[in-house]
Amino acid sequence: MSPAAPRFTDRTLKFLRALTRNNNREWFKAHKDEYETHVRGPMLAIIERLAVDFPRVAPDLVASPRSLYRVYRDTRFSPDKTPYKTHVAASFSHQVLPKHESAGLYFHLASDQLWIGGGVYAPQTPELHRIREHIVANLRSFRSLVESPAFRRIGGVTGTRLQRVPRAFPQDHEAAEYLKLKQYLAGEEVDPQLATSPRFYGALLRRFTALAPFIQFLNTPLVAAARFKL
Repeated sequence: MSPAAPRFTDRTLKFLRALTRNNNREWFKAHKDEYETHVRGPMLAIIERLAVDFPRVAPDLVASPRSLYRVYRDTRFSPDKTPYKTHVAASFSHQVLPKHESAGLYFHLASDQLWIGGGVYAPQTPELHRIREHIVANLRSFRSLVESPAFRRIGGVTGTRLQRVPRAFPQDHEAAEYLKLKQYLAGEEVDPQLATSPRFYGALLRRFTALAPFIQFLNTPLVAAARFKL
């Protein structure tokens, strides 16, 4: 008999709602056991199952306890001094690239939102240029990925964009709208109640499976550049 699919519970959403109302150290300290049991624990169980499935679904990506984001906010440069994140999140990056320098898969759960997606969020200028060059050199393949009905059902390609095509490329390039992007993201917001359903893990894995070729495409030039440096 296969083990039950991991998921969150109503207690997860209840805790996240309460944390939103009581975002202070005293309250969190008094309720930390609930966080461990109802938020962190289920997330780690989901990550553990993804580690089993990724060799088949997304073999270049890593799922490990380090995929889980810490609950503590970095408030040093923020006007918002509340100490805790009111969502639980995990990201899954490439095995040979630094976590924040690769395209990856990602999801987060808040009391009022479940978002499942992936991409590259804040590439540095050299990495962004490599991705754009890779799109130009492989435009047919890229379009077959991101313009397919299945991919569009999970949100299509989004991200902040420039007003003009970058100088390195012709302004009338057929990939102009893709080249204007400063980040390459795809995903969708889902009813957070799905996270408490037995259907959750299957729904998460299906979306990750649909996104994995897009993530691999974005990472291909980044991995090549990293290996060249070795």
